[in-house]
Amino acid sequence: MAHRSPTSDTETKRSDTHSDTRTSSQTDATPKGSSDSAIQHTTNKVKSGRDPRLERASSHEIREGDGVNDEQSPLLPARTSDDVGAVPHLQGVMSPGSSSGEDGWNVDTGKREASKSSWYLLFLTISFAGLQIAWSVELSNGSPYLLSLGISKSLLALVWIAGPLSGALVQPYVGAKSDRCRSRFGKRRPFMIGGAAATIVSLMILAWTRELVAGFLSIFGVARDSVGTKNTAIIVAIIMVYVLDFSINVIQAGMRAFVVDNAPSHQQDSANAWASRVSAMANIIGYLFGYANLPKYLWFFGYTQFQVLCAIASITLGTTLTITCISISERDPRLEGTPSHQDSGVFAFFKSLYRSIHRLPRQIKAICVVQFAAWIGWFPFLFYITTYVGEIYTDPIFRANPNMTEKEIDRVWEQGTRVGTFALLIFAIVTFVSSVTLPWFMTSESTSTPPLRTPMTPTSASTPGGSYFLGPQAHPARRFWPSIRENALQIPGLTLKRAWLISHFVYAGLLAMTFFAHTTFTATLLVGAVGLPWAMTMWAPFALIAAEVSRRENLRRNSDSRRPSSSRRDADGDEEEEQQAGTVLGIHNVAVAAPQVIATLVSSLIFKALQKPRGTAGDDSVAWVLRFGGLAAILAGWLTRWVREERDAGLKEVKAKF
Repeated sequence: MAHRSPTSDTETKRSDTHSDTRTSSQTDATPKGSSDSAIQHTTNKVKSGRDPRLERASSHEIREGDGVNDEQSPLLPARTSDDVGAVPHLQGVMSPGSSSGEDGWNVDTGKREASKSSWYLLFLTISFAGLQIAWSVELSNGSPYLLSLGISKSLLALVWIAGPLSGALVQPYVGAKSDRCRSRFGKRRPFMIGGAAATIVSLMILAWTRELVAGFLSIFGVARDSVGTKNTAIIVAIIMVYVLDFSINVIQAGMRAFVVDNAPSHQQDSANAWASRVSAMANIIGYLFGYANLPKYLWFFGYTQFQVLCAIASITLGTTLTITCISISERDPRLEGTPSHQDSGVFAFFKSLYRSIHRLPRQIKAICVVQFAAWIGWFPFLFYITTYVGEIYTDPIFRANPNMTEKEIDRVWEQGTRVGTFALLIFAIVTFVSSVTLPWFMTSESTSTPPLRTPMTPTSASTPGGSYFLGPQAHPARRFWPSIRENALQIPGLTLKRAWLISHFVYAGLLAMTFFAHTTFTATLLVGAVGLPWAMTMWAPFALIAAEVSRRENLRRNSDSRRPSSSRRDADGDEEEEQQAGTVLGIHNVAVAAPQVIATLVSSLIFKALQKPRGTAGDDSVAWVLRFGGLAAILAGWLTRWVREERDAGLKEVKAKF
């Protein structure tokens, strides 16, 4: 039987009665040997290593008008109507079957998927808040802290290359490994928990490096203020930065794949919107903490600002990840069978990565190409925008006082950094507001009309907590208010892909405005406005990729039950694993991290050619680096034309298979 929308008890009873009548009449007409055939068929499944419980839903599934026998095999336990389409999963507060009472039509499998509530999507993505705070602490306070240890600026550049390096190497590796994981705790949970533990440990050691190194070496009689103690502290801090960056990427790889695995395909855009939302809120909270004098109020966490921030980040990460792992049930990967054999080792991994990139679906390849160009443009903004605003603040001061001492220059730049941080706070607020409101303006383009068994009422697929279709018996109030909001705010033709394309050109235009921003007020407005395209960057590509991967995963699960033998499954196993969530998102992160290395090299050349000595007026080298990023954004917008709409991608996939 096809999956039914859980709209009302009355409709469910009518459907069950109709199903029982049809099944009874079909059973009477069944040949006598059908039971023996069912026994033999199930026995063959057991011998081939396939769990009959996994295939029970699809092997006994009948469509209206089929005339296919729905007889229950005597080798299987008694089956109820609730068992149809059920997928074994690891128990949690919210299981994959938890529904908000609304369904979405899956164009590939021809089945209706239960939609998730807003609470479910919030619990699924809340761990991104903890991860974002940990990441923001490193980015905003890492450089001043490392410089305070005595690290030179030239060495500092080599330290921060750990970010894109770990993103390019760790995420695809973790993604591929988690796809093949068959732990009883789930596919993604072991990597998320392990990465979180490493992140917390490295954060705390980094914050207390000077004290830990000095205390340890003092046991051997080494003075706390000696050169050896200082150099050892620098080495330990650099190691912890690399451990921190690598472990953060482990968590992020697991979290992104976890969202793809546990959100329905028609709600992938909503799930990723929630991830962007909680990340933006975490940014705001992080910047507010940065303004407060934390050691004064939270002295028990440490006596420096960085120590207290690291403690807060560790507690937040541990708490939010625990909420996600406890409240969300993951499918039991042990029931997917043993993954195909692959060689281990670094060389084998890179060989497999190259093969996976070559076999990527066309839609995902197009998105990765766009991301490669887009992140050449985003890197200068993310790493140098505080310096840009600070230069605008300090320029008139240095012009009026050309002979300032080093200490006076430091004090001016300290205030300029605060002004730049305030601009980033405005940026974070705009990003959060945009992540909440932008879905209201999107039209539903990733849905397709299901066979018209009953009248359905369309709703916005990208509305937080919403779904593609509401059942005919849904509560009128639940349909009425969302429809008013959607009809009033939705822009016809503004799909997710088109909004993403527009955001690239908006970002490029804002960076071009640096020619006219000569005051901190206008610079702050400019930085805040960039929050809108940044919200799209944090939502659109992940939602488009997640929808494509989820659609293919559902199609794979649906086709597995129809394959005549395990030999065909083994033959296609490698290609299927290379298109699973962890592997695909890992490759996508390579497309995000690799261009940051290119942007770093180009930025260094621009700085070398244009920068002036510290404390000198008229240094606009950072502005030219930002303008270079605007050119890359224009290229990204042009490349976005080759990204297909979600609806078109799904329909072309169906036509290719049928």
